[in-house]
Amino acid sequence: MIVLLAAGCAVGPDYRPPKTATPAQWATAGVNTNTADIARWWQSFNDPVLDSLISRAVQTNHDVRIAIARVREAKALRSGALADFLPTIAAAGSYKKQRQSENAATSSRLEYESYQAGLDATWEIDIFGGQRRTLEAATAAYQSILESEHAVLVALAAEVARNYVQVRGTQRRLEIARHSIATQHEALAIMEQRFQNGLTSELDVAQARALLAATEAQLPALETARELAMHRIDVLLARPPGALREELQTPAPLPVTPPTVPVGLPSELLRRRPDVRQSERDLASATAQVGMQTAELWPKLVLIGTGGFSSLSGGDLFTAGSRYWSAGPKVTWRLLEWPQVRAKIRAQTAQQEQALARYEKTVLGAFEEAENALVAYTQEQERHRKLADSVAASRRALAIATDLYAQGLIEYLNVLDARRALDQAEDQLAQSEQTVVSNLVFLYKALGGGWEIKQ
Repeated sequence: MIVLLAAGCAVGPDYRPPKTATPAQWATAGVNTNTADIARWWQSFNDPVLDSLISRAVQTNHDVRIAIARVREAKALRSGALADFLPTIAAAGSYKKQRQSENAATSSRLEYESYQAGLDATWEIDIFGGQRRTLEAATAAYQSILESEHAVLVALAAEVARNYVQVRGTQRRLEIARHSIATQHEALAIMEQRFQNGLTSELDVAQARALLAATEAQLPALETARELAMHRIDVLLARPPGALREELQTPAPLPVTPPTVPVGLPSELLRRRPDVRQSERDLASATAQVGMQTAELWPKLVLIGTGGFSSLSGGDLFTAGSRYWSAGPKVTWRLLEWPQVRAKIRAQTAQQEQALARYEKTVLGAFEEAENALVAYTQEQERHRKLADSVAASRRALAIATDLYAQGLIEYLNVLDARRALDQAEDQLAQSEQTVVSNLVFLYKALGGGWEIKQ
């Protein structure tokens, strides 16, 4: 396992990173451990509409805009920590007119004016590394926020793709259902004609009508699922629901999955997953903050300088005789505050231990998600192959049952059963096709693909 800890951010001698899967465990049907660029994984589907939707979502999605603003905020805070290494200079100018008490005056001049202009400068010498640790903490915090933006991009690309697959898969299931309804209408018309001619019973007609009604009952649920997925895509692209209906309402095939998917080695997962990278940066920041608090135990050396012009007359304020200056070091040491400082060190150390536990938990969760995605994708492919065989067999069974019924050798109930079995097999196959693509999207998301895209 590759641990991404920053230099100088120790986590203790007892730390043991969690074990990773072996490359052999990741090599399975439909995938391999070859390293691949999955920054734009959706392009492997060769679907221009999907490419366009994700590209537009990256530009307009509200969560992405929020994440970008948070990155700018963290970057500004880091710039402030970097500025602490430089001297601080303050300019001041004043004018004052005053009158002294006659009983307290030290001179005969009771009223006078004074003018002053000058600069004050201070510079803390970072002897014990407190400012360096502060900068490390701010840098790690900025990098953590940056990784959170990457995580938003990963989730966004996967969410757009998942709902797009839902739209296309539901459209395919609607086509199958409508084709079955048309076929069943024809069968019902034939059955009613045969009943009128006395060639069959009313039971056969009732059964045909029941099958037709059951199939028609599937349409509202499928249309609802399609509409909901379209609306979700609209919102992901920061558009009102229904804005993309014209673009998406025409049925189109599901995206085609590639023959094999290169998933890389297990150790590469830690470098790709933004949530792991973010958790590691949080740990680095917490560790640096322990150093910040520890530096408070030692003295601070500050160089102080003051200079300017001071005069009782504005006319000669900036003359040589009005100059003044002072310079020298200042040492402060919080000796009497050691109990408070040590308490803060213990508290920050506890926070660092929490960050370490969260990091380990995130790593394990990342591997769990990737392993689950691998299993789901490969097993659904196997299920899809079996369902394809089932559809072929069901079609053959329906053909045989139709011939036997035409010869008067079987009841029409057998034909209805064969038709019902074929309809169910075709619908299950369509669902499996949709699930295969959805599981591949989930796999790409679990591998951390999608955050390297350029905005």
